[in-house]
Amino acid sequence: MTITVSRTAVPENGVVRFASIGGLQLEAGGFLPEVTLAYETWGTLNADRSNAVLIEHALTGSTHVTRGDSDEPGWWEQLVGPGAPVDTDKFFVVSVNMVGGCYGSTGPSSPAPDGKPWGSRFPLVTLRDSAAAEARLADQLGIHSWFAVLGGSMGGARALEWAVTYPERVQRCAVISIGAASTAEQIAFAQAQTLAIRQDANFNDGDYYGGPFPEGGLALARRIAHITYRSAQEFDGRFGRSAQAPETPFQAAALGDRGRYQVESYLDHQGNKLVRRFDANSYIAITEALMSHDVCRNRGSLRESLGLASARFFVAAVDSDRLYFPSQSRELAAALPGEVDVHLIEAPIGHDGFLTEIGQLGSQLRNAFLV
Repeated sequence: MTITVSRTAVPENGVVRFASIGGLQLEAGGFLPEVTLAYETWGTLNADRSNAVLIEHALTGSTHVTRGDSDEPGWWEQLVGPGAPVDTDKFFVVSVNMVGGCYGSTGPSSPAPDGKPWGSRFPLVTLRDSAAAEARLADQLGIHSWFAVLGGSMGGARALEWAVTYPERVQRCAVISIGAASTAEQIAFAQAQTLAIRQDANFNDGDYYGGPFPEGGLALARRIAHITYRSAQEFDGRFGRSAQAPETPFQAAALGDRGRYQVESYLDHQGNKLVRRFDANSYIAITEALMSHDVCRNRGSLRESLGLASARFFVAAVDSDRLYFPSQSRELAAALPGEVDVHLIEAPIGHDGFLTEIGQLGSQLRNAFLV
């Protein structure tokens, strides 16, 4: 197997490249005969290949963690870059689009062996499958052990799977804003989102390529998700009961004629923005992978499962998170070998604080973890 490089044979910082990793047998029984992974890198891999750091994206995240040679801002600029806690002048940073995604890795919109998009035929993938695929890419890059694997939300779950599945390959692991498993409530929120897409009139059982896309369903799924990503305090303080001018939500002769509240307009904006950049089937595939998240599956108790890891752990949570509660992070930390503190991001915004306020953890990560 060889790496297929896009655009240029010379590595560039923050430019998407592609690797063929061969066929992948999946945990749930499916099989992908030829898998491509899209990835970006920043910095330089040193001579003994000991400075590699893997950054795992969240549910709808891309590989573009920080700018590099691109002018496009990344989603974790506060954490990764020259002089940042994950210093790209010191570390060789890698970010990989998860299998099932739509940012270049093999997913439902990719061609199947018959040349048609996988669509409804795309198999169920799990976070362990994601780690297995990324391990193949790491082999191709000559990275036998990660100095650190970091991620927030679903990215944190992916990092945790790496540490437990490949303990000899992960020296440090940062798990931010996620627990050891998806809870029943989290699965319930996720099911509402995937059902919103599946019930769209244009979904066609997932085989909508070549026809109208299920944009309404995807936008609704994003609205449901975004409510869980933000806090009640954030919504009340930012929007309250204000109307979206010049609309009047409390004056209408008929229900269908009423205007919107500001918070409704905001959710509409979030839904429409995702529709422009994400595939509905990939949203389902990756959401179901997150629903499957359970580090204990077929491994025993939580303490037994986490005992398989040998990495030094860094655990953090957002104090206002109502999707992945800080108590889940504390449960995870308590079951890890040794004494592991839970670092708190103080932010009224809710779950998305792991993105917007990650800079609060900069000194702890730089001085106590990435050394």
